[in-house]
Parts: sequence; C-alpha cells; structure tokens
Amino acid sequence: MRDRRTAPPGSRPRPRTGWDAVRPWLVRVGIAAAVVVAYFLLPLDHLGPQRPVLSWVLFTLLLTVVAVLLLRQIRHVLLDRPDSRPGVVIPLLIVLSVHVFSATYYALAKSPGEFTGLHTRIDALYFTVVTLATVGYGDITPRGQASRVVTILQITYSFVFLTAAATALTSRMRDMVVRRTDRGRRR
Repeated sequence: MRDRRTAPPGSRPRPRTGWDAVRPWLVRVGIAAAVVVAYFLLPLDHLGPQRPVLSWVLFTLLLTVVAVLLLRQIRHVLLDRPDSRPGVVIPLLIVLSVHVFSATYYALAKSPGEFTGLHTRIDALYFTVVTLATVGYGDITPRGQASRVVTILQITYSFVFLTAAATALTSRMRDMVVRRTDRGRRR
C-alpha cells in the first residue's frame, strides 16, 4: 500500500510501513489518555458552589466548543471531504464531552442536595457513562434542580450531537469499506 500524502513531483511515494499504520492509533490513545489524566488532575474542587458563575461559563463554553467541532466533523462527512479525519476527531470529541459532563457533575455534587451518592470523580464519570448508556442504575441520583438540568442537557446532547456524530462516523467507515472493496475487485 502506498502513502496517501502527495509525493513531490518526479518522485515515487514511499511504501507505507507498519509504523505509519500504528502512529495514528498511538496519537488517538495519547490524546484520549491526556483528557483522562487532565480530568483527574485539574483543580475541579475550586469550581461548583465556590465559583458558580465560572463553573457555568466553563461548562457552557466547553460544551459549545465540543458541539461546534462535532458539527464540523459531521459536515465534513456529509460533504465527503477527503482531507477530513472523522475517525480520529469524533471519538476524541466524544471522550472530551463525557469528561466535560463528568467534571460538571463533580463540581455540582459539591453543592448540598444536588446529588445522592456522587462523592468522587470516579462517581461522576460513572454517572456520566451510565446516563450516556441510558442504563440508569439508580445508585447515584440527581436531586437538585441544577443537577437535573445538567442531566437533561446530557441526555439531549447525547441524542443530538453524539448520535449524529456516531452516525456520520459509521457512514464514513462504511463508504471507505465499499470503496476499498470496489478497488480490490477492479484489480
């Protein structure tokens, strides 16, 4: 298989090595790991009831940025832009959105009466994933109005943005498989 990048005029593209196939996956895993590490290291204890305005502004800003970037990737897939990399970007944006909600739940849990059973960052991450998966075990419960609003936002956000992004990514992957299969048949 040849390298996808364009080679300088008059030269042949170099053959693709094993490293070329592994490198994008290492980058994805590295970025996802950085998001997880940041989630556990950021000073989230300074948010919540101590700084409510900053907390809400950060939540709104981060969620808006992630939504815009997801919509951009969806648009690239729909327009079939060959230079886009939704297989790299969409999963990372999903990981980022999960951690934005987790951080928000963790900060909200610092306010008395907002959550029952949410005490740690792991609890917040667990609640986010359980809500995203629509499993709802019931061991962590949003009790306050702010926590219920954020939970409703997460469910709506998941239905709209994450479902659209996953559908676009699946469509792109299916198209790539069909193209490769067609190329293989022509040879």
